[in-house]
Amino acid sequence: MCEEHVNPRISTTVTNKPKQVEETQSMLEWVKRFVWSERMLAALGNGVKGGKWYALIDKVWKLENLTAAWKQVKGNHGGAGVDRQTVSWFDKNSEKELAKLARELQADTYTPNPVKRTWIEKNGSKEMRPLGVPAVRDRIVQTALRNVIEPIFERTFHEHSYGFRPKRGCKDALRQVVGLLTDGHHWVVDADIKGYFDSIPHEQLMNKVGEHISDGRVLNLVEAYLEQDVMDGLETWTPEAGTPQGAVISPLLANIYLNQLDHLMGEKGFEMVRYADDFVILCKTGDKAEEALAIVTQWTKEAGLTLHPDKTKIVDENTDSFEFLGYRFKGGKHFPRAKSLKKLKDSIRKKTRRQNGKSIEEIVKALNSTLRGWYGYFKHSYKTTYPSVDGWIRRRLRTILVRRTMKRSRWRFTQNDHSRWPNAYFHALGLFSLELTFAAECQSRRRN
Repeated sequence: MCEEHVNPRISTTVTNKPKQVEETQSMLEWVKRFVWSERMLAALGNGVKGGKWYALIDKVWKLENLTAAWKQVKGNHGGAGVDRQTVSWFDKNSEKELAKLARELQADTYTPNPVKRTWIEKNGSKEMRPLGVPAVRDRIVQTALRNVIEPIFERTFHEHSYGFRPKRGCKDALRQVVGLLTDGHHWVVDADIKGYFDSIPHEQLMNKVGEHISDGRVLNLVEAYLEQDVMDGLETWTPEAGTPQGAVISPLLANIYLNQLDHLMGEKGFEMVRYADDFVILCKTGDKAEEALAIVTQWTKEAGLTLHPDKTKIVDENTDSFEFLGYRFKGGKHFPRAKSLKKLKDSIRKKTRRQNGKSIEEIVKALNSTLRGWYGYFKHSYKTTYPSVDGWIRRRLRTILVRRTMKRSRWRFTQNDHSRWPNAYFHALGLFSLELTFAAECQSRRRN
């Protein structure tokens, strides 16, 4: 029995609301209600005068919003910025520091610190990519700002944009891709925007933000983050384009800038699936794929962006492969891409070094944590993916056992080692098996 029949008071409350407002509230269940009041949600549902929002800065400096933003930043941990204030330090002084931030925002004296640049390894590559680390206090203000403006733009985003959006994620995008391939959309425009986050033109981005927001102080705050100095060691400079990678507000701004492209492709009848700056366009014919690529090429040029000449291509998925969100698609099947497998194996190697001083039980426990997480994402891969990975992991474990129990000049795996420690031995230890887990889930799905 539905809840309406059980509790008539709930039914009355719901049906008394305008239908559009009710739909808007249902769509935006994730919004921060201490920022977005019933009146604001009603305005969001019915539309605001001129399509623009005024007087939002007071929602940003609201202490309740800053406090909630601080809790989000604290939960994400993260390092200190150029001011060297750690999350732990801020935690001890949070009441005083949050009140100080509120006063600075209200008095219009708040200024972001420079962003500290660090370099991290690219997945499956020897190259390094830059990452910006804002100060803790700046991450808090950015989060509070996002709490205020995200619902305004979220309502405008296309349904086939999945990256960094509430209640959406990689698996939703992948399901859409698989569904389109199954439906015969096997010609794929595999597009790559060269250095997207570092190349978004500031003026054009601010124009897009200004299409929906007219509060000058909020616009100035967004612009201040775009123009934050970057400090790399002793060198400091001011970026002329792009959004700082690592900044809380950057994913939202990146989605705002590509939103026009999402709608353009949808209006022209193309099936585009986008996750942040990673997107594919799936078509039923090669001619339509060529047409789609021509439109995207023209749009990116006008938007001040560049498609990567080597990484952007048209693929017939029946005969060739393309990669998207960690998967490789070819011939109706999908597998983890080579970089995804390499990343898993690199992680396994660190936990199965021959000189590992931990017991085999501890090693297995540590491996299981990694394997369960990896399988949770890649469990939709084709069945041939798993046996070879399982076998490779068991061989590494046998090598550890050989070193600990046998005296050899060389620590090579032999058939005798397989007999001494068969697969059943590792199963008894509780080692997570990708192959067996996949088989069990397939059997369960067939029964149901």
